[in-house]
Amino acid sequence: MSELIIGLTGGIGSGKTTVSNIFKQFEIEVIDADIIAREVVEPGMPAYQEILARYGESILNKDSNLDRTKLRKIVFDDEKEKLWLNQLTHPQIRNQLKLQSQHAKSPYCLLSIPLLLENQLEYLVDRILVIDCEEETQITRAATRDNSTPEQISKIMNAQINRKSRLAAADEVINTDVSFELVSQKCADLHQFYLILAKSSPLS
Repeated sequence: MSELIIGLTGGIGSGKTTVSNIFKQFEIEVIDADIIAREVVEPGMPAYQEILARYGESILNKDSNLDRTKLRKIVFDDEKEKLWLNQLTHPQIRNQLKLQSQHAKSPYCLLSIPLLLENQLEYLVDRILVIDCEEETQITRAATRDNSTPEQISKIMNAQINRKSRLAAADEVINTDVSFELVSQKCADLHQFYLILAKSSPLS
């Protein structure tokens, strides 16, 4: 079990994946809530069956997997459906986050949770690392990556916690408006800092 759990979070298009990949190069385990969220709704899983029963086969793609784009649209446009889906999947996601962090072998591990603050999951982590950039950067990156319009990205951003509140909750911040080299150096500095904290942890 890792002696220290770092909660990595940030808004859409902030650079969370880039930062996670850098920490992986330091042989630090990264447990990704987005990956777990996909796994808990795979065919054969209890949540998959409940979603299929609620929305019918039109929610599936040709491979019989959930069409995540269709599902996202349903819950984004209907608060009641969003609440239902969250109540179904979030306990399973939380359980997996806990389980996987308990089995992590690196000196510290990262829990990458985009909605860490929105879903009040701070209790799962020891420190919060916020990945931050200007809102214009978020919109440009996310629109290009997701083939979405700036308006669609802005709508997603408005549903997330605001930048000021996110930064206020941070123990550490990585700004990704700078070059990749500078981001990498900041990650390397934090890696050394977290190793020191992990060694001084009561669990170590």
